[in-house]
Amino acid sequence: MEGITHPIPRTVEEVFSDFRGRRAGLIKALTNDMVKFYQTCDPEKENLCLYGLPNETWEVNLPVEEVPPELPEPALGINFARDGMQEKDWVSLVAVHSDSWLLSVAFYFGARFGFGKNERKRLFQMINELPTIFEVVTGNAKQSKDQSGSNNISKNKSSGVKVPKMSSPPPKEEDESEDEEEDDEQGAVCGACGESYGTDEFWICCDACEKWFHGKCVKITPAKAEHIKHYKCPSCSNKRARP
Repeated sequence: MEGITHPIPRTVEEVFSDFRGRRAGLIKALTNDMVKFYQTCDPEKENLCLYGLPNETWEVNLPVEEVPPELPEPALGINFARDGMQEKDWVSLVAVHSDSWLLSVAFYFGARFGFGKNERKRLFQMINELPTIFEVVTGNAKQSKDQSGSNNISKNKSSGVKVPKMSSPPPKEEDESEDEEEDDEQGAVCGACGESYGTDEFWICCDACEKWFHGKCVKITPAKAEHIKHYKCPSCSNKRARP
């Protein structure tokens, strides 16, 4: 099928580009093209699959006849569940299976061309920077960004280094004001560049002055942070070094 008509990606960057193109096509099917997609998934037809293509388009088609297939197959028979579930639940289910399929395709290419540990890790980190299809379809990706703030920042138990958490903060009592939440969000700024906290960036907190910094501003990566028990920013380190 489409695995033959498109160039086969061989590097991490090419696999990620392939992933991003297929993801865009699937999101389009489940959002902008939802009416067309819903009608295409006729329960009266045979087993159907939703394919995302590298050129940011999508198609609903029968599974390939060859065994084993050129690429991992998407979920089969999504059309049969169309009239047996509420539309919202059905779309969410298709989104979850699409996310799983995208990962399987990406790491199929990685296995096929012998990606090592570091290449697989880099590929996953690049993929993980993007919201999942499920998050986009359900609106959870936007909600996580809107709720980012000091409540998303916690102590990493394994290393003792403070890093921002990507998950949503615990629910607040109804009588707490929204102003307090906005103040918390505004207070989370980088001590080096002064820019606000973002959920898609790695941050680290100085255990001495308790200021937060972008990892890139203080040249600390998530991998390095895992081995730091007590972090001190450059300013605090310089103070201690002075006679």
